[in-house]
Amino acid sequence: MPALFRRPGYAYLPDMPASTSLLREISACRLCEQRFASTATGHSPRPVAWFRPGARILVVGQAPGMRVHLAGRPFADRSGNRLRDWMGVSDAEFYDRSRIAIVPMAFCFPGYDAKGADLPPPPICARTWRERVMAELQPQLTLLVGGHAQRWHLGAAARGGVTQTVADWRAHGPHIFPLPHPSWRNTGWLRRNPWFQADLLPELRAAVAALLREADDPAG
Repeated sequence: MPALFRRPGYAYLPDMPASTSLLREISACRLCEQRFASTATGHSPRPVAWFRPGARILVVGQAPGMRVHLAGRPFADRSGNRLRDWMGVSDAEFYDRSRIAIVPMAFCFPGYDAKGADLPPPPICARTWRERVMAELQPQLTLLVGGHAQRWHLGAAARGGVTQTVADWRAHGPHIFPLPHPSWRNTGWLRRNPWFQADLLPELRAAVAALLREADDPAG
């Protein structure tokens, strides 16, 4: 297993192969039912599992937001629009699970706290599912979106926080790109860190484009 992957309601199953038992298990998970019922949103679990073995690119996010919870599709919001722009991909390319796997640190929307802010991903989700999912995936490029993803996958290398981890992106490459969360709340961060768009994004887009070309090449 690559070093990157080593670590000391209702189901939504679009186009899922009937033989994929792990996806079925995740989509039927109700471990957090009581936890979610006690949040300000009082919602039921809806795992959004969007991956398939063989995808060359892995996007690791935090957890679905409310819009993703309702849509049943990862990054189906303004954050997703920005992330796809960062990657230089179309909606069709992004949601093609034979090319891109999207595996957040928690598969369900965690809910809002009393102030209306998103709760963090429940650690029980990663403890229960992550090693099994990672064992099925062998991506050639991994995007770590936000602090939760970076701390899990990079360990001590992410202890300096998201800004430092992203600023050190070359040290994690060429197969790993740490990214800030593409939330529009981070627009100020992007303005304060112009190197992200000037230096990192061209490299990211080139890496993504190269892998998508290989995936389209029958001899690749």
